[in-house]
Amino acid sequence: MYILWIMLFFIALCIVIILRGPSLWDRFLGVNIIYTKIIIIIIIYASSHEMAYLLDFAIVYVLLAFISTFFTARFLLRRAKEGGE
Repeated sequence: MYILWIMLFFIALCIVIILRGPSLWDRFLGVNIIYTKIIIIIIIYASSHEMAYLLDFAIVYVLLAFISTFFTARFLLRRAKEGGE
């Protein structure tokens, strides 16, 4: 159960990265790390409390995180090519 608190601590560190990141790509990376940590938290919680249905939520969250990461990266690359950052 301590691993969940450790993961929450790492999420807090990622929030600091998002708030203080010098570039937009650093902030983007921080958000992606938070996605990954939340997925890990859901899986650990589901396995420790024997709630198999939460794994379905984790799979859906993985798919949503992947899709949002893909389209956000495309948007940021297009913006960078136009001279945004």
